[in-house]
Amino acid sequence: MFAVSLGDDGAELRPLEIWQAQEFLDHVDRARELVDPWIPFASFATDLDSSRELLRRYAEKQASDTGRLYGIWLDGTLVGGVLFRIFEAESGNCEIGCWLEPAGLGRGLVTRASRKLIDWAVYERGMHRVEWRASAGNTASTAVARRLGMTRDGVLRESFLYRGERHDSEIWAVLAPEWRSQQQS
Repeated sequence: MFAVSLGDDGAELRPLEIWQAQEFLDHVDRARELVDPWIPFASFATDLDSSRELLRRYAEKQASDTGRLYGIWLDGTLVGGVLFRIFEAESGNCEIGCWLEPAGLGRGLVTRASRKLIDWAVYERGMHRVEWRASAGNTASTAVARRLGMTRDGVLRESFLYRGERHDSEIWAVLAPEWRSQQQS
């Protein structure tokens, strides 16, 4: 297993794997209240079997080079994660996403972890466009996109039906030349 340091505070980025299903489920239970208002991610892991299934789906996505799932650990405890929800190497486009539990809030963990993913996508894999999609009401998520130097491309009005309500989706993105330019300044 590998771990990538996210700074001097004991935070690490690591792959989330099937054998970690119980740890993942325990974490999702702690994160559920923060995640559920915006995305169905937590609803996909409600017991040990469904947790294994979610982790298995991302293992298959990684094996087919169409997605990846990473956890954020703080002092040895899983407190959040980032993922490539979509990864299209041929077209050079991908989408990243994130989630956190309360213990991970206010530390910049998602921003730091997302930078690692974007660096890898742009510098190692040659991706051209990295997207970030969020419910327009999820101001914490759009603030991360802003901190990452992404540009708000637009809003898909009432495009996401969730829990019987239609949500506007904001689309943010950074292009490889923009990312490289930001890193040099």
